[in-house]
Amino acid sequence: MKRWKLDRRMLIVAGASVVLAGCQIIPKGPTAPPPPAPAPTPDPGPSGLPSDDTRHRVALLVPMSGDNGGVGQSIANATTMALLDTNADNLRITTYDTSSDARGAARRAIADGNRLILGPLLGENVAQIVAEARPADVPLISFSNDTSVAGADVFIMGHIPDQSITRSVGFARERGASRFAAIVPDGEYGRRAELAFSGAVRGVGGQLVATERYTRGNTSIVSAAQRLKQAGGYDTVLIADGARLATQAAGELRPRGAGATQIIGTELWSGESAVTRASALRGALFSAVSDARFKRFSDSYSDRFGSQPYRISTLGYDSVLLALRVAQDWRVGRSFPVSQLRESSGFLGLDGPFRFQRNGVIERAMEVREVRDGQVVIVSPAPSGF
Repeated sequence: MKRWKLDRRMLIVAGASVVLAGCQIIPKGPTAPPPPAPAPTPDPGPSGLPSDDTRHRVALLVPMSGDNGGVGQSIANATTMALLDTNADNLRITTYDTSSDARGAARRAIADGNRLILGPLLGENVAQIVAEARPADVPLISFSNDTSVAGADVFIMGHIPDQSITRSVGFARERGASRFAAIVPDGEYGRRAELAFSGAVRGVGGQLVATERYTRGNTSIVSAAQRLKQAGGYDTVLIADGARLATQAAGELRPRGAGATQIIGTELWSGESAVTRASALRGALFSAVSDARFKRFSDSYSDRFGSQPYRISTLGYDSVLLALRVAQDWRVGRSFPVSQLRESSGFLGLDGPFRFQRNGVIERAMEVREVRDGQVVIVSPAPSGF
């Protein structure tokens, strides 16, 4: 990944007191109920909000109950932190629960006069929310990483697996890799990983010599690795899965860590302590957004809410900072100035520099990490900007 110049005037973190690091496994969920927070406020009715002459109304649409309720609460808490850390007094953020009726939540948000929607968490909810938001000229900044739902008024803020793979392939090529192979799971994630990998290999002038697929949930990843090893002809192999299954496959390709095969992982390895315990993964590479600010964010979150945040909650924090940055030129009561989200010099958040491409998909600066001597070390820092 090339380095870009960052226009400091575009930094959306200016003024925030939380400049946050650390690499953590995403916790299962809150360990204690959080204390009451001044904002966001949960799910008001259409007439439940006071009139606002000096504040922009922004809706947060996330699940606040059900299987993903803990994640949604963590994101909501993070948006509160962003408002407190910046002393923001020009935004009113109201939370709407999408767990049972995403379209209904969007309908209430529009009726309440919100001019920007942060969310949803799930890509499958985007179409339902857009059906209500688009006629009202209200854009979405979604926390999903499903690039297929992006559009002119739908901006995807999640961490994109494709970008992790592209970054790692480029770095491996710089180190001399030329003949690439892949082991990918069946399903949507595997399909996207395979497409990203083949495109990245072509883009750096390498050769894709083989791809093996497997079904998750059984030992077929081992069989896929055995087939690949028997065919040979590669020097670098992508294993597009989490640490546990990747370890099984790498054990076939590099028994006890022996051999010269370069293993590449994906962003799924970020925060996985298991990668440091597997001898077969010694020397493996993977790319992810920087964790340099996450530790302080996590500590501050824990102090305020009595539990550890989900790793994805930084997206909630950064989305508020982004809204605040744009709000400098956004008149209260007017439509959100969508064009400003496409600022080419980008923005800076807890997860590092980012910007939105013309298609609404986020582009993030990623660092390359290597598994080495029982730890994960950064071997190529993320660019400081665009």
